[in-house]
Amino acid sequence: MTVFPQDKVARARVLVVGDIMLDRYWFGEVERISPEAPVPVVHVARRENRLGGAANVARNIAALGGQTTLIGVVGDDEAGVEIENLAAQDNIATRLVTDPVLHTTLKMRVLGRQQQMLRIDFEEHPGEASLAQVKTLFAAQLQHHDVVVLSDYAKGALAHVDVLIDMARAANRPVLVDPKGHDYQRYKGATIITPNRQEMREAVGYWSSEADLEMRAQALRHKLALEALLVTRSEQGMTLFLDGSRFHVDAAAQDVFDVSGAGDTVLATLALMRAAGLSWEDAVAWANRAGGVAVGKLGTSVVTVGELR
Repeated sequence: MTVFPQDKVARARVLVVGDIMLDRYWFGEVERISPEAPVPVVHVARRENRLGGAANVARNIAALGGQTTLIGVVGDDEAGVEIENLAAQDNIATRLVTDPVLHTTLKMRVLGRQQQMLRIDFEEHPGEASLAQVKTLFAAQLQHHDVVVLSDYAKGALAHVDVLIDMARAANRPVLVDPKGHDYQRYKGATIITPNRQEMREAVGYWSSEADLEMRAQALRHKLALEALLVTRSEQGMTLFLDGSRFHVDAAAQDVFDVSGAGDTVLATLALMRAAGLSWEDAVAWANRAGGVAVGKLGTSVVTVGELR
């Protein structure tokens, strides 16, 4: 693996667009069962908010020393304001659309003794007026960035992802996509997509061998006119498919504590390394190392340069 390209990373500019959410954690202790129902009572001792979804991708880019701008939709509510505040603290430039009738996507987790006991989700899809504003902001920011990341959590901000990909291609900007769902045709023309193992199975079906996976992956790559396709495979590492070649790295994790947000870390590192001029193979190697660090942490988290080194 190459030496961490600190100087090039500091000059790299990554535009992140997608589904923005707030991850809210309530930490407490469990000492008794409720008299009202057979459920544990959590006495909350600490509360913490973290950037989630596309915002977590941007947060990871900034944590590694890169420059990043975040575009997405939030509601006119407390969670939307908190996302703005957290982004400012993490040196993320924001171009957010505030939808007056939308509730910001919020995932609230209740943990007792460091174990997640309950998750409550609040989510709504943005309207067409907000999506039109996203396209306008995207067009204005394209020329000021080296690489584009589209973080799709199926919350509606990337309803017109095909249009954004076409705009980025016209501006000659590489597009990295973290996909969702089984209809990958909407990502046609992107530079790379990064499905995890389950997402890849939803897209191409189950494979019986490594050779079968390669055949299915290359077929999907050709069908979508991609330069590359990266399958993140949890404990099996990551496999990159390029034109006529395959590159695999084994999993870097020593201890797996929590996989939530690890995909954001991988995508952020991959995009930043490409923006810094590294090859696909070297970028994947760094992304794999970052993902290995991320799964050793609780919840959505960032990886620092010191941890990568």
